[in-house]
Amino acid sequence: MTLTTCLLLASALFSVGVYNLLTRQQLVAVLLSVELMANAANIVLVSFSRYSATPLGQVFTLFALAITVAEVAVGLALALLLYRTHASSRLDAAKEMKG
Repeated sequence: MTLTTCLLLASALFSVGVYNLLTRQQLVAVLLSVELMANAANIVLVSFSRYSATPLGQVFTLFALAITVAEVAVGLALALLLYRTHASSRLDAAKEMKG
């Protein structure tokens, strides 16, 4: 694969993630959209790392994956809390929790 194809793939994944983030109402779908955008950023980092012959992008990707795992844990905890309090995972119910 060339650098251009990798960047096109990453931009397509990021675009799908942004579209889903803006149109979905379910919390789990929003979390999946954020994950899709994070994976697109990781593809860009690894692609530039491969084509510049330095391992720096791969190191940044490992840190980004660690942060993504922590974000997933917090997001799922919020989803469980929302479902327990409102018996729904729609984002409209989260607006009511704001107080």
